[in-house]
Amino acid sequence: MIQGIGAAAGVAIGKAFVLPTWEWDVPDRRMESVDLAKEFERLYEGIRTSKTEIEFMKNEIKETVGVAESNIFDAHIAILEDPVFMSEIRGIIERQYKAAEVAVKEAIDHFVTMFDLLDDEYMKERALDIKDVGNRLLKHLLGTPDITLPSDTQPYILVARELSPSQLVHLNPQHVLGMVTIAGGKTSHSAIMARALGIPLVSGLEDSLTEIFKTGDLLVIDGDEGAIFLNPDHVIIDQYTAIAERQRRRKEQLQLLASVDPVTKDNVRMKLAGNISSVKDLELAFKYGAEGVGLFRTEFLYMDRLGFPSEEEQFEVYRQIAEKMGEHSVVIRTLDIGGDKQLEYFTIPEEENPVLGFRAIRISLDNKDIFKTQLMAILRASAYGNVKILYPMISSLEEVRKAKEILQEAKQELTARGIAYDDNIPIGAMIEVPAAVAIADLLAQEVDFFSIGTNDLVQYVLAVDRMNEKIAQMYHPFHPAVLRMLRQTVMAAKEAGIPISVCGELASDERALPIWLYLGVSNLSMSSQSLLRVKHRILNIYASESRELGALCYRLSTSTEVEAELIRYLGSEAR
Repeated sequence: MIQGIGAAAGVAIGKAFVLPTWEWDVPDRRMESVDLAKEFERLYEGIRTSKTEIEFMKNEIKETVGVAESNIFDAHIAILEDPVFMSEIRGIIERQYKAAEVAVKEAIDHFVTMFDLLDDEYMKERALDIKDVGNRLLKHLLGTPDITLPSDTQPYILVARELSPSQLVHLNPQHVLGMVTIAGGKTSHSAIMARALGIPLVSGLEDSLTEIFKTGDLLVIDGDEGAIFLNPDHVIIDQYTAIAERQRRRKEQLQLLASVDPVTKDNVRMKLAGNISSVKDLELAFKYGAEGVGLFRTEFLYMDRLGFPSEEEQFEVYRQIAEKMGEHSVVIRTLDIGGDKQLEYFTIPEEENPVLGFRAIRISLDNKDIFKTQLMAILRASAYGNVKILYPMISSLEEVRKAKEILQEAKQELTARGIAYDDNIPIGAMIEVPAAVAIADLLAQEVDFFSIGTNDLVQYVLAVDRMNEKIAQMYHPFHPAVLRMLRQTVMAAKEAGIPISVCGELASDERALPIWLYLGVSNLSMSSQSLLRVKHRILNIYASESRELGALCYRLSTSTEVEAELIRYLGSEAR
């Protein structure tokens, strides 16, 4: 058994196809000074051809994985237009009289090495994008054909040192049972696209394992646990065949619940909404019975592209979602970048602690034009459905009031342009920092609703970086301090008479249902994949019993005791 990182969920059993490393052999060819112009023309023609190919791939995969994921290729075009990258290539040609392909290869190696040395997982994964784009350019300069995947109908598990978005475009999900990559992690582009395609993926293996896999090897991969079994015995095969079959049957059974209302055995109604990042996500949320959009993460409209999206571009996306949801509400969170979410075309100064730094509403308020553009797009969409605005990472009344002022300016500009919008559009505050909890009673007087972002709230309350593997075991969502924060927030909302919902990971954690029922929180928003599982749990519990257990949890002293009681009540399979 080989342990990696579970990057895309699911179990796959099948024979391996090992993808050859996409590296071109480039002899160190030099030229005379009189040939420089010709060499530059070869370079520019290769760039033009590469751009055309990338645009074609983007359009080809858009319908399969969604607009947000297909925008990954905008980042690839940006690399071909990047002045630093191109200056490096041109400098090698001009100063050293090297052929275009040699200059491109040296520039790729320089930037990839530089990025790999950074202690930043995001930047390391962007090194793969540079290599992908550079290799595409090299292919055209050398006249070398693409490495192709098997074209027969025999399904396989694809194994590669790394997988680029360009290679993933041509995957047929019907032929690919699963994927294994040595490089990469949960936030890599290959992981994003694998999840969008529904293909199990295990990544993040040790470099020494590069040569261990051979085409034809029998593999079992577990994308949930990050486990790979190489040429396993029949016991392992039988075990995972049974797991895969259980997962398939459970999916089929749960799908029957899509149109069933989430009501407890004693008739207490819950409302389950979806967290989405694109129109494609909305279709999946619909399929699984979401009652509205509890969180639209708009930052994905801004990622992997050449620059900020225009008002018109954003409006079209927001309008589509509002229209599709009809009377159901759509909560649109304004731009939430910074920390672990960066834009390649928007430079955030290097920070000692970016998680506590320049991010979310702080960036929006400091970049009024960008913020107002988004607000006007949301306002315009509000004329087509039940739209609400949610401000992320609020920690003071001043932030809410300043955001309100900019919203009012956006309204005035739209009025002057004669464009319709909902003048009474509800605005909400995301409760995800302890300061917001401490002044929840004051915030409740300024906004129309609360939405609790439990992921960041837990991290900030416990001072535990949720992305840090060394202290991951200290990230306890059922810590008494967290539970008290939740209660204080809910009480403030109830006293002010405003709605409150939960949109963080704890909303999809079945163990938390007794907590929500005890506190009187009936609106939960979660990923589409969690909707049916949580609904199934709601249909099989009594609200009265759950409230009693919730009350007990507030009398316990440690997260271990709380979790033990919740698991005892719901069963060990609850998660």
